[in-house]
Amino acid sequence: MELRTYTAQKDQVNRELLEQLRRSRIPVVLLDRDITPFPKRSEFDLVSLDNFHAGFMLAEHLIRLGCRRLRFVARLGSAPTVDARIGGVREAILRYDIEPDPNLVAQGDPENAKFVRGLHPGRQCDGIICANDFTAAGLLKTLASIEVDVPSKVRVVGFDDVRYATLLSVSLTTIHQPCRDIAQVAFRAMQERIREPTIPPRTLSLAPSLVVRESCGAYRL
Repeated sequence: MELRTYTAQKDQVNRELLEQLRRSRIPVVLLDRDITPFPKRSEFDLVSLDNFHAGFMLAEHLIRLGCRRLRFVARLGSAPTVDARIGGVREAILRYDIEPDPNLVAQGDPENAKFVRGLHPGRQCDGIICANDFTAAGLLKTLASIEVDVPSKVRVVGFDDVRYATLLSVSLTTIHQPCRDIAQVAFRAMQERIREPTIPPRTLSLAPSLVVRESCGAYRL
C-alpha cells in the first residue's frame, strides 16, 4: 500500500489505517516509504529504492565534479524518504573529508526568490541537491530569474527522473525511480507474506541509478 504524504494529519491517518489492517490480519506491504521516520523501522514489509545510497551517489557525483559547498533543498512537509537521502549526502561529505556545513539542509519554497538567494548560489554554494525533481524544477526557474546560470555558477541535481526532467530549461541530472521494478518486487513480497505470514518484516531495497544530464555540468568538463 502507498501512504499519504501531504494530507493534513497524514501521520495519524496512516497509523490508524495500518492499525486497522493489522487488527484485521490483512497483510501489508509498504511502497517507497515507511510509517516511521528514518532510520527507524515499523513492523511491516517495505519495498523501496535505497534512498540512503541514492543520496550518497548524488553527493559523490557533485564532489567528483569539484563541488565543496553543497546544499540540500527540500520543501516543508517532504516525505520521510527525504531524510534517508539527506543521510546519504552527509555520509558522502564525511567520506570525502569535506567540512560539514551546519546549514546543509535548507527547507523552503524553491520558487521563492528570497529563499533561493539565501542559499548564496554561485558564491557560498556550488552544488545543490534537491529532494525531488519537482523541487529542482522550481529551483531552476528561480535561479534563472535571479540570473544565476546552471551549471556554470551552481550545479543542480534532482531525484525521481520524472518525464519532464529533460524538458526543463536545463535538462536535469537525477536519480531514476524504478517504479515498475518496485511494483514487481512488492507484488512478490505480498505473495510471500500471504504464504508465510510469520516471517520477519523485510526491507527490500532496489539499487539506484544516476542519470547524468546538463544541470550537473559533467558534459562541460
